[in-house]
Parts: sequence; structure tokens; C-alpha cells
Amino acid sequence: MFDLWNILFYNENMKLETMITESRNPRSQHIDAKQTIDILRIINTEDSLVPLAVEKELDSIAKVVDLVSNAFLAGGRLIYMGAGTSGRLGILDASECPPTYGTPHEMVVGLIAGGEQAIRRAVENAEDSEDFGKQDLINLNLQAQDVVIGLAASGRTPYVIGGLTYAKKQGCMTAAISCNPNSPIAHAADIAISPIVGPEVVTGSSRMKAGTAQKLVLNMITTASMIKIGKVYGNLMVDVEATNAKLVERQKRIVMEATGVTRDEAVETLTLADGNCKLAIFIILSGLDPVQAKGILDKHKGFIRKALKDMEE
Repeated sequence: MFDLWNILFYNENMKLETMITESRNPRSQHIDAKQTIDILRIINTEDSLVPLAVEKELDSIAKVVDLVSNAFLAGGRLIYMGAGTSGRLGILDASECPPTYGTPHEMVVGLIAGGEQAIRRAVENAEDSEDFGKQDLINLNLQAQDVVIGLAASGRTPYVIGGLTYAKKQGCMTAAISCNPNSPIAHAADIAISPIVGPEVVTGSSRMKAGTAQKLVLNMITTASMIKIGKVYGNLMVDVEATNAKLVERQKRIVMEATGVTRDEAVETLTLADGNCKLAIFIILSGLDPVQAKGILDKHKGFIRKALKDMEE
């Protein structure tokens, strides 16, 4: 099946203009003649369509979340692959996980065609090589327990196709996020997420609605996966690391919100817990000393709610 799609990709009949993301939007054809406020209204109206397109893909997104959370629990990684805007969005999502959820930097990885220099400036032809996608995963020492997600608004980027193809051969589960139906990367992956947002306000500028749709989906995947592996209690990010002044204060507020203690009590318990926000919360809620609390929390792999339930039984 995939070989056929690969052939179609290079076939001259597969023109960019046949893709929804590259088609012309009739609602913005005269946008260059509009007043500023009317330009913004057109953009805002088009942007409002994006969450509705993402909503239609929730079942597929849920399947990917289950794959990713299970991979995390098994010691695997989430690896995003993309080019241009899509690659940058993957890197952005990956980079936000360590400060928000206290994850190791290697747990969620973003790869972009052309390497780090492509984050700020396009690298000519980097996205046009399937071999580059494969090689980037080889350089990461890809393992079967990893999950690889390919990102491409068009759904046809060779760099992403090469990465997904190699990942499947290594036994990894794969997913694809694109904004064109029945795209080549959708057929190259185990699970396809395809929010169809329609043509862009500026024809072909897929950093706009398509980029927004991808960002919403990535937010869902990592947030829901972190919830499912115990990184959230209630709706509080209890594994947040205090790496700057703002996050030090956030830790204190989280402990106070989760337990109802005063600020002074929160500070005192955080000190006892060596700055571990989750442990400080469990010490207060369980009434145990730090050593006992850590033992029970570790037994339940960091799930505060499960640890508390175990104590009640």
C-alpha cells in the first residue's frame, strides 16, 4: 500500500494545487482591499473553524494518547518529526514538557528536517529526502518501545515519510498528523489524525490554520499522556520543576491548592521533600513522614490518587 502512495507522491499528477491546504479560499480572495479590522475579522472567522476540525479527530487522537502513555510507562519515548512549521511545532511541544511535567529532556523529542539550524532558517531541500528522516532516527538510537509521530500539513513530506517507514520497520508504533485527507503520511502510519481545516486565508500559508490545528493536537497528546502517567493531580501540574523564580512560586501555590495548607506550611513541606512538589503534597495528604511517603508514592509510580486510595483500603 505505501509503495503505491510513494509513487503517487512523485507523480506529476499529484499537484500542490489539488490539496485542500494549497487551494484558494473564496472568503479571503479580496482581503488585500480590506480595512485592517476587516482583515482581522476574516482571519479570526477562519481560525474559529480549526477547533471544530480537531474535534472530528478526537477518536484518533485518543488512540495516539493511549499509545504514547503506554510507551512512557514502558520506558519509551515520544518522537516528533516534521519540516518547517510542523517541525518547529514538534520541537516547541517537546521543549515544554520538562519544565511543565518534570520529564527528562530525552522523553519527548522533536526532530526537524535540516537539524537545529532549520529551527530559525529554512534549510534548502532537507525535507525532500526520505533518507534524512531515517538517519535522524538512527542517530537517536530508535527503539521498538518508542512512538514516532510524523507532522506535515501537506501530508506528503519525504523526510517524514522516510522516518515513519523506518520506524515501522523497527517495530515502533507510528502516527501521522496532516491537514489533507488520505495523505501519504496517513497511509504510512498506524494511526492518522487529519483535521481538515480548509484553505488558508493566504493561499498555501499552512503556518496559519493548519499550524494551529497541529498545535492543538500536540497539546492534547502530551497533556493527556502526562495526565495518564500521573503527572497531574486534579488539574494541577504536580511534577513541575522549580527551575526559575516563577516556577518556585508556582510550586508553592500548587501545594497550597492541592492540600489547603498555608503558604508557610507549603514552604516547610517543600523543604522536607527536597523541592519535590508531588512528594510534598502526598506528605501533607497522607500524614506520613517523607521516607514513608516516598516509598508508597514510588510503589504507585507517582500517582497521588492511587497512593491515597491504597492507604484507605
